[in-house]
Amino acid sequence: MRTRTTGSDWPTFLGPTSNGVSPETGILTKWPGEGLKVVWEAQMGMGFAPPVTSRGRLFHFDRFGEDNRLTCRNAETGKLIWKFQYATDYEDLYGYSPGPRACPTVDDDRVYIHGPEGMLHCLNVADGQLLWKIDTKKMYHFHQNFFGVGSVPVVDGDVLIVPIGGSQKGPRPTDLRQAKGDGTGIVGFDKRTGKEVYRVTDELASYASPIVTTINGRKLGLYFARGGLVGFEPKTGKLDFKFPWRAKIEESVNASNPVVVGDQVLVTECYGPGAALVKVSQGKAEPVWTDKDKDDPRDKSLACHWNTPIHVDGYVYGSSGRHENEALLRCVKLATGEVMWQERNLSRASLTLADGHFLCLTERGELLLLKVNPKKFEPVAKWVTDLDYPSWAAPVVSHGLMYIRGKDRLICAELIPSK
Repeated sequence: MRTRTTGSDWPTFLGPTSNGVSPETGILTKWPGEGLKVVWEAQMGMGFAPPVTSRGRLFHFDRFGEDNRLTCRNAETGKLIWKFQYATDYEDLYGYSPGPRACPTVDDDRVYIHGPEGMLHCLNVADGQLLWKIDTKKMYHFHQNFFGVGSVPVVDGDVLIVPIGGSQKGPRPTDLRQAKGDGTGIVGFDKRTGKEVYRVTDELASYASPIVTTINGRKLGLYFARGGLVGFEPKTGKLDFKFPWRAKIEESVNASNPVVVGDQVLVTECYGPGAALVKVSQGKAEPVWTDKDKDDPRDKSLACHWNTPIHVDGYVYGSSGRHENEALLRCVKLATGEVMWQERNLSRASLTLADGHFLCLTERGELLLLKVNPKKFEPVAKWVTDLDYPSWAAPVVSHGLMYIRGKDRLICAELIPSK
């Protein structure tokens, strides 16, 4: 199935290390005027999720009509291998696309999908056979979040960690800030059977995704929930700490994943407080610096909307700003929050790091190649693709190929020449 023998898979959100970093090298840095060579492309349905890859297969989750559909394709040719679909009646409260927000997660011979209505499915990678499913809304009773369910589950050992955000029974409050959690903010499931292993935290769900990391020799699960950062033991679900961090206004969300550097964790949002760097030790998270007391939004160090910033050698890079017309691509010194440089006129953008460069995809479908440089914005190549707005998913890099998606189309291009 696979002819490209070097490189790595991209089996879950933000890649093999869940931080937007590709280990691949040898990328093309001089691009033709018409852009990179397109290897294949395919029409997508409704949704915002990027694809993932594993062992020569590409998986994509989107919506066609009244069905959510997971497709499995040959990653190098785009040829369809199988598809799985199920009926959905999800309607977005704000009129956005009703398609999936969360990409699939592949773990060995299983692939997991988490739909915007709350359906959780486990399928066989080889043929798409359904192994188990859970209607998490029915089982755990959560109130519909502003844009539906959007967190990507993560596998740690034998446990599938899923943000649920279960609420106390009753109708959805007029003001969602009044919703009360019932202890099922995060649920761990046996990845093979779907049986519940643990539940932890009263926090409600956000649009960030959980990650599993190691801090001071201790394995730790982190989730930037609706009310702030939660630390927990990923195997047992034992709560380790909470760090409150959320805008005061009702219509606000946390969506960027935590960025872990040593024993410090950066969280960032764009509706109110901005960014915070915290030092994590057993049972607590203490602020190193925060944007909380900076009243002018322009003074905040980093206010990422949905994109997760990327750390390189003591600096973090990300798109800061809630709205398209105020978005700034920024480089920020991690230790202090000092803004080193910023670039306007890119709209909101998502980054992927590969071989000393950022692949920067703007929401209008323009792809830039930027040299990592904490001293200045340094573009080295540009491709004005014909992807339609919104191009909100970060580029995926796997075995020398790059995958970028827009509103309803996925492009596979050659980023590293085949040897």
